[in-house]
Amino acid sequence: MKVAPLDLAALLARLDPQAPLAERHLWLIALLDWVRGARDSVPASLGRVQLLIDAVEARHDVRARLQAWWAALVETVDVTTLLADFGFAPRTALVSELAERLRRKLLPSSPETIDASELFTLALPSAFDAQWLGALHEEQLERLVALLADGEGHTTRWQKTLLDAITYCAGQILSTGYAPELRLRMSEAAREAQPFHALIRDVESLRVEVLHGLRTRDRLDESAQRLRERLDACRSAASTVYAHFEDNGISVGLVFRLRQLRVRILRVRELLECVLSPTPAVSAARLLAHLVQVGQERRSLRALLAANSSLLAAKVAERSAETGEHYITRTRGEYFAMVRNAAGGGAVMAFTTLLKFALYALALSAFWGGFVAGINYAASFVLIQLLHFTVATKQPAMTAPAMAAKLKDIDSDSGVAEFVDKVTYLVRSQVAAVLGNVLVVFPAVLGLTALWALATGGPAISEKSAEQVLDSLHLLGPSLLFAAFTGVLLFASSIIAGWTENWFVLHRLDSAMRYNPRITRLLGAARAARWARFLRDNLSGLAANISLGFMLGLVPAFASFFGLGLDVRHVTLSTGQLAAAAASLGPDVLSHPAFWWAVATLPLLGALNVSVSFYLAFLLALRAQNVTGVERARIYAAVRARLRSKPLSFFVPGRQDN
Repeated sequence: MKVAPLDLAALLARLDPQAPLAERHLWLIALLDWVRGARDSVPASLGRVQLLIDAVEARHDVRARLQAWWAALVETVDVTTLLADFGFAPRTALVSELAERLRRKLLPSSPETIDASELFTLALPSAFDAQWLGALHEEQLERLVALLADGEGHTTRWQKTLLDAITYCAGQILSTGYAPELRLRMSEAAREAQPFHALIRDVESLRVEVLHGLRTRDRLDESAQRLRERLDACRSAASTVYAHFEDNGISVGLVFRLRQLRVRILRVRELLECVLSPTPAVSAARLLAHLVQVGQERRSLRALLAANSSLLAAKVAERSAETGEHYITRTRGEYFAMVRNAAGGGAVMAFTTLLKFALYALALSAFWGGFVAGINYAASFVLIQLLHFTVATKQPAMTAPAMAAKLKDIDSDSGVAEFVDKVTYLVRSQVAAVLGNVLVVFPAVLGLTALWALATGGPAISEKSAEQVLDSLHLLGPSLLFAAFTGVLLFASSIIAGWTENWFVLHRLDSAMRYNPRITRLLGAARAARWARFLRDNLSGLAANISLGFMLGLVPAFASFFGLGLDVRHVTLSTGQLAAAAASLGPDVLSHPAFWWAVATLPLLGALNVSVSFYLAFLLALRAQNVTGVERARIYAAVRARLRSKPLSFFVPGRQDN
C-alpha cells in the first residue's frame, strides 16, 4: 500500500495509541516506508532506525505513546497466524492456492485487519525489507525491545506466542501425515514406525520445559532434541512417497501437499531455534527477514507452478524418453526399417490429404469444419500407429528427452562422444522418416488423383483450389511461421501424451480393467487382460495422435475466431496437398513459378516442424533432469568435429553401423 512519505517528526506527532485499528496500522505502514526510504541503501535504512531509536529515547511522552500503541497492537493482532501460517496455502489443493494468489494480485488488502499475515504483507511488501531487517545490529534490536516493552513479562509472552505457533504448525503437519492419500503411499517401514503419532506429545513436552521456571537446562535441551528428531522422522516418512511416484505416476496435488508438509516442518525448526535462542531479539529479526522472503515467493504464480510441476515434468519427460528410444535408429537395419515405416505412414497420409479436400467441399462452418478435419487427422494418425508406421514430425518431441538424459554423463570425453553419437543417430532418424513420408505421399496422391480422374472424368480438386494451395505454400508467405507454430502443437501433443499416461498409471486403471468384477463380467477375464495390456502399452501414442489431430483441425478455427490468422503447415500433409494441386493443374504446373516456390518451401517446413518441437521438448527434458552448467562449448566443438570428419553420418548410416 502506497503511503505519502513523512519525516520522522511528523510521524511521531501522528502516533496515537487510541486511534482506530486501521489508523494505527496505517501509522506502522508509514513508519516502515520511511525506514526503507528509496530502497537502495541498507546502511541508510539502518541509520534511519537509529534516528528513530534516539528520538524516542529522548522524549518520554513519545516513548509512553509508543509502548501503548505496541500494547494495543499485540492485544488486537494475532501474531501466531504470521508465525505459523504465513506462506502456506489455506487449503491443501494446488488449484485453490493458485486462485488465492491470483486474488491477492488483483484485489487490494485492507489495513483494518487483526490478521498479522495480512498486516505484515502491507507493512513489509518489498524484498529490500529482508535486507535491512537482517542487517540490524544486536544493540539496535535490544534498544528497540526496551522501547516497545513495558518490562513485565515481554520475554515470556514472546515464548508463549512461539510455542502456540509451533503447536498450530504441528497440528497441520499431523493432519497432512494422517491423510490417507499420503499415508497409503508411504513405505511400509515408514507406516510401521508411525512418526506422526507422537508429534503433538513432543511439542507439549517442550512447552512444559520452556514455561516451567524450575526445570533444568538439560531437560529443556533433551526435549528440544527429541522434537527435532521427531520432525526429521516425519520428514523422512513423507519423503518415501516420492519413491511411490517413481513407479506409480505423479499427482501434482500430492506433490503440492508434500511440499507444504516439508516447509511446515522447516518452519517448526525455525520457531524452535527462536524459542531456544539466548538473543531473542536477534532471532526475531532474522525470522521476520525470512518471512519477508517467504512473502515474496507467496505472491509468485510462476514459482508455485514451477515448484509443483517439476516432478510431473520429470515424469512426462521420462515416459517420453522411454518412447523416444524406439524412434532413434543406430544400425543400417534400423535406419531402413524407419524408412519403410515412414513410407507406410506417407501412404496413409495420401488418403488423409484427399479426404481433407473432400471435407472442404462440404463448406461447413469454421468450427465444424475444423472438428471434422480433426477427426480425419486423428483417425489417420491412430491408424498409422496401429499399423506400426511412422509420421516423421511426431518423433522429435519424444526423442529429445531420450537425448537429454545423456547430458548427465558428459563429464568425460567418452560421455561427450556418446552424446554426439546420440545427436547423429537422431538427425539421421529424422532424415529417414521425413524422406519416407514425403517421397511416398507425393506419388501416392498423384496415383489416387489419377484413379479419381479415370473414375469420374474430372480432377480431384478444382483448378481454383489448386492455385490456392500453391499460394498458401509460397516460400515468401507465412508458411514458415505456420510450420514453426505446428512444431509447438507437435510438442503440446507429446506433453498431453505423457500426462495422460501418468494419469493412467497413477490411478492404476490397467489393474482396474484387468480385475474389476464388472469389467471382467462384461469382457471376460482374458479379453479384459488384453485390453488392459493394450492400453498400458499404447495409451501414450493414442493420446498424442488424437490430441495432435484435433489441434491441427481446431486450432486454426479458434484462431480465426479471434482474428489471429494462424494456420498449420505439416510437411507430410503439405506435400500431399502440393501433389494434389499439381495433378489438378497438369503438366503445365512445371512452368509455374508458384509450384517451384512451394517445392522450395517443403524442406523448410519439415525442418521447422522437427526443430521447434525438438527444441521445446529438449528444454523440458533439461529442466526435468536438472541439467545445469553443461559444458556447451565442448559439445558444440564435438558436433562440429563430427560434421567435418563424417558429414554423411548425419544423413545415412555408414558401413560400420551394423
